[in-house]
Amino acid sequence: MRKKSPQLKNILPPRALSVSNSTSHGRGPSHRLCSENLDKIPQKTVKLPLYSKSIQNKKMVLLAAAICTKSGKALVSRQFVEMTRSRIEGLLAAFPKLMNTGKQHTFVETESVRYVYQPLEKLYMLLITTKTSNILEDLETLRLFSRVIPEYCRAMEESEILDHSFELIFAFDEIVALGYRESVNLAQIRTFTEMDSHEEKVYQAVRESQEKEAKQKMQQRARELAKQRQEAMRSGKRGYGSGGYGSSSSSGMSSMSSSMTIVTPEKPIEPSKPIKPSGTGKAMKLGKSTKSTDIFVDKLRLEGEEVTSNAPKSRQSSNVAKTITPASKTEGIHIRVEEKMTVSTGRDGGLQTFDVHGMMTLRISDQKYGKIKIGVANNDDKGAQLQTHPNVDKKLFASQSYIGMKIPDRPFPVNNDVGVLKWRLQSSDETLIPLLINCWPSPNNEGGCDVNIEYELLQEDMELQDVVINIPVPSGVGAPKVSEVDGNYKHDSRHNMLEWSLPVIDTSNKTGSMEFAIAGQPDDFFPITVSFISRKSYCDIQVEDVLAVESDQPVKFSSDVALLVDKYEVV
Repeated sequence: MRKKSPQLKNILPPRALSVSNSTSHGRGPSHRLCSENLDKIPQKTVKLPLYSKSIQNKKMVLLAAAICTKSGKALVSRQFVEMTRSRIEGLLAAFPKLMNTGKQHTFVETESVRYVYQPLEKLYMLLITTKTSNILEDLETLRLFSRVIPEYCRAMEESEILDHSFELIFAFDEIVALGYRESVNLAQIRTFTEMDSHEEKVYQAVRESQEKEAKQKMQQRARELAKQRQEAMRSGKRGYGSGGYGSSSSSGMSSMSSSMTIVTPEKPIEPSKPIKPSGTGKAMKLGKSTKSTDIFVDKLRLEGEEVTSNAPKSRQSSNVAKTITPASKTEGIHIRVEEKMTVSTGRDGGLQTFDVHGMMTLRISDQKYGKIKIGVANNDDKGAQLQTHPNVDKKLFASQSYIGMKIPDRPFPVNNDVGVLKWRLQSSDETLIPLLINCWPSPNNEGGCDVNIEYELLQEDMELQDVVINIPVPSGVGAPKVSEVDGNYKHDSRHNMLEWSLPVIDTSNKTGSMEFAIAGQPDDFFPITVSFISRKSYCDIQVEDVLAVESDQPVKFSSDVALLVDKYEVV
C-alpha cells in the first residue's frame, strides 16, 4: 500500500490557482511552480515534517524537475525539497546562461548544483540535482520524465504543457519521492495516476448483482399480483357479456399475449392514473403485466423504497440514440426498421464473419388504428431469410407481401413495440461488406513503423454516417506523426488509440487514406475497430404502405430506418 506524504504548500499552474495547499498525489513534500502570477505568491519557506530517522539521515539528491523554454521561462516546476520561491526562480533563470558556454553535453554544473536536461523540440526537460548525485541514475530518471510528457501532451508546445500541467505534476510525483527515484515504469505510472481501484470494481459488481436480484424479486411479485387478480376475475367477475370480456375472448387474448413479442422501451415511471376501460370489446390486453409492475413499483416508492432502473449500456447506445425518430414526426402508426451488423475480416484479407440481423417493429399509439395491414417491399438480392411473427398471417404475407393478423377482427396491441418481421443474412462473400479496411504497417529505419491505412466503400448505394476507425497504437512512445489524412484524427493517449473520423462516406468520397509514423511493431496496430450508422436498410426491406383492414384505404404512418454496427473489426 503506497503511503500518502504529508501535506505541503504547492505552487499550481496559473490556469487553476495561484497558491493551493494540497496533498502531493501520493508523493513526498514538494512545491509546484508555474511561469505566470509568480509575483502574487508570498515568499515563504515551508518546513519539512519529521520523518523516520532513516529518511532524515539521507541527503536529498534530486532538488527539482521542470519543463522550461529555451529562454528559461518555467512552464511547470516540481520541487522535491525545502526551497523558497526566489531560490527556484534563480536556479531556473541561470540555466539558459550556462547553456551559452559552447559545451556539447546534456548536463552543466555550477558550484552548488547540476543541471541535467534533454531538449524537447522548443522546450527543455530539466532536472536540478546536487553535485554528489549519481549522474547515470540522473540520466535514467531524465529519460523517464521525458517519456511521461507525450502521454499527456499531443505536441511539445507551451499551451499543451499548461493545459495538462496538473496531470504532469501528478506523474512527476510518481517518479520521485523525497528526492530519490521510485522503482516504477511508465505502465505503473499510468496505473497510479488513473487511480484504478479493484475494490471499487468489486463493490460495483456486488451492487449490480443486488440490484438485479431486487429487480427479479419485484418482477416475480408483480406476476403473483397479476395471477391473483386473474383468479379474482375468474371467480367473481365473469358477467360482462358474452361478446365483451367473456371467457372465450379472454382465453384467446391470453394465448396471444404469451406468444406476441413485445419490446417495451424504458421510460421514467410515473404515478399510476385511473385507466379508462377500452371501448372495443375484442381488443387484446397485452399491457396488463406492465400495468401490474408499475403499480407494484409505485407501492414500493410510497413505502420509502428507492427504485431505479439501470439498463446496461451497450456499445451502440449512442448510435441508437441518434436514430430515434423525434416525437413531433411520429404518427399514430410508427414502424421502425432496425438492422445490426457483425463483421470480422483478416488483416491479410478474407472474410471471417458476416452477419446481419434485422427487425421490423410496429407501435400504435391510437386504438382506432389497431386493425391494419402493412405493405412490405422486399428488394433484397443478397439472400436474406425472412420470418414473420407466429400471430401474423403467413399466407397473406407470402401472396401479397402484407403483414396482418391471422384473425382480421383482432387489432394489434396498442402503446407497445411489437416485432412483426425479422430477417437474417449470413455470407462468406467479402464483396458484400459495406466498408473495406486495409492496413499496411511497414518497419522503417528509425526502429518504428510507417503505417498506411485506407478504406473503400464497396456498397455504393449506401451512405455511412459518423464513421470512426479506431487504430491501436503502442503506449509510452508519444503521439503518432500523421503526414496525410482524409477527414479528422485524434490521439487518445489514455486508451492508446488513434481515432480516424469521417462525418459521411458515400460515392463522393468512396476511398480515403491516412499515413502516420510511430515507434512499434506491425502487430501493435491490430485489431482495428469500425463504427458507423446508416439510414438505409442493408437488406433493402422497406415499408411501402399501411392499409385499414375493413376499408382497404391507406392510413397515414411514420417510419424510420437504422443500420447499426454491433461489431466491425479487422483482426
